[in-house]
Amino acid sequence: MSDPDIATRPIAARLTHLVDVISGERFLQKQGLGNEVPFFICPFDPQEAVEMDRLQRLLIKQLERKAVSALEINLYDLSIELLHEREIWDRILEVETEVSKPELLELLQGVLDPEEHLVPAIARKMQGQAFQVMLINGVGEVYPYIRSHNVLNNLQRIAQDKPTVMFFPGAYTQSLESGASLDLFGRLHDDKYYRAFNIYDYQA
Repeated sequence: MSDPDIATRPIAARLTHLVDVISGERFLQKQGLGNEVPFFICPFDPQEAVEMDRLQRLLIKQLERKAVSALEINLYDLSIELLHEREIWDRILEVETEVSKPELLELLQGVLDPEEHLVPAIARKMQGQAFQVMLINGVGEVYPYIRSHNVLNNLQRIAQDKPTVMFFPGAYTQSLESGASLDLFGRLHDDKYYRAFNIYDYQA
């Protein structure tokens, strides 16, 4: 059975839950989702970022031992990779001290637009590796020029065959009154996304 308090339990207990769930046939076969996209949010306290990085490394290793292959997508690393590929990394560094923060934000949002650039890059990585689950991290590092709900919205058209888990530094709240919201760092409440499941509520 699922444990409603698992999200606040020690890291080791959360790791056990994640391994049990993700390696299970029910999860891998996308059962119990009511025809929704197989997207899952793994929320955590932003102050636990270092511990969660370690958890994710251990998670991948333990999944490998259970013969479950994972494709890891770090949004920050992918963003740097895209800037290098488009040969604008050096230019970004040059103008960073010359332009205002809003101007830099607008520039980065344009060159890393999820629909035009970021998600197609994720699609190429998906095509280049056999995997059973996709793990997305680096969400906090790419804020505010990449918003998690925009990534998920655009991933819907390419990532419905395999489950996807996004590690999210904040809260994923769901209520009948206000719908669902990705609250980054526990204080930014404007990212509405309702199609994902909280992985701590999912039964192995």
